[in-house]
Amino acid sequence: MTDSNRPLDEESWAFAARLYAEPGVADACLRLQVEAGVDVMLLLTVAFAAIDRGLLLSPAEIKELDTACRLWREQVVQPLRALRTALKSGPSPAPSVATERLRSQVKASELVAERVQNDLSAEWLWKNATAGHVTTREDIRTALCDVIALALQQRKSGQIADTSSAIETIVAAAKGMSA
Repeated sequence: MTDSNRPLDEESWAFAARLYAEPGVADACLRLQVEAGVDVMLLLTVAFAAIDRGLLLSPAEIKELDTACRLWREQVVQPLRALRTALKSGPSPAPSVATERLRSQVKASELVAERVQNDLSAEWLWKNATAGHVTTREDIRTALCDVIALALQQRKSGQIADTSSAIETIVAAAKGMSA
């Protein structure tokens, strides 16, 4: 990645962190991750592109962006997440003070791995995204639904419970940040 991409990397990471910290957004993202297999970093990148850059990614572009990050996510991010999650309740001697320290280190590594994924996404946006335009709430909602649809397709799952409240929480928070 060239130095000219650094600002986009930093902007997209800062946007993702701010959006994720908004009330209700973390819960909404985690619900979509658990129930539909949504990659939260992909979801946040698509929101960043729409809100901050005015880039409304098509379903095909979302799939390309996902493909650009898939191996990293599957081989690094997800195994770290699985290990961190497993350390919450076991195997023995977990949970304990010693294993909680390890879990904290794994969590920090998972966050670094997500940052690398963010940088991959920013690089893809820099190279591939088309010219931007002002995006409406409906545009953002549609793009986020496209991310969910891709996750369900990859998971070979049917529909999940109503996702509209989770999506609306994210859209409202994202639009609120841009106001």
